[in-house]
Amino acid sequence: MAEPVRVRRLTDQEGQKLQRIVRRGSTSSVRYRRAMMLPASAGGNRVPVIAQLVQADEDTVRDVIHRFDDVGLACLDSRWAGGRPRLLKPDDEDFVIQTATPAPPNLVSPAPAGPSANSPPTCGKSTGASSGSAARPYVVCSPVAA
Repeated sequence: MAEPVRVRRLTDQEGQKLQRIVRRGSTSSVRYRRAMMLPASAGGNRVPVIAQLVQADEDTVRDVIHRFDDVGLACLDSRWAGGRPRLLKPDDEDFVIQTATPAPPNLVSPAPAGPSANSPPTCGKSTGASSGSAARPYVVCSPVAA
C-alpha cells in the first residue's frame, strides 16, 4: 500500500498567507478551497477527510498537495487554459492588422458626362430627408435608361 499523501512542512510565511486567505474568504471559491486543503493536510488529516471537508474529489486534493510540494503557494491559482489553440502566428497577426487598418476607398464615383448604354448606374448626393431633423447626406443611385 502506498504511503498517505501529505503536504510538506509549511513555512511561517506560507502558514500566515493560507490563514489570511481562509479567514477573509474574499477570494475565489477555488482559491479558498485549495487554501483550506493545505493546512488540513499539514495538520495530519488524510486525503478522504480533507476531500469531505472541502467537498472535493480525493484526486483533486491529491493533485493540489502534489502541486504545492512542487511550486508552493502558486498551486492556489487556477491553471485553466481551455479552448482552441491559436491558428494565427504573430507575423500573420501583424499582416491582418496592417491590412484591416487603412480606411476603405471612396466607393462613390462621379457621374459620367453623358448617359451611354454601357455606363453604370449614376449616383448623386442628396442632402437627406426634408423633415426638420438633423439629416445626414446619403447617396442616391438610379440606373441609366438605355
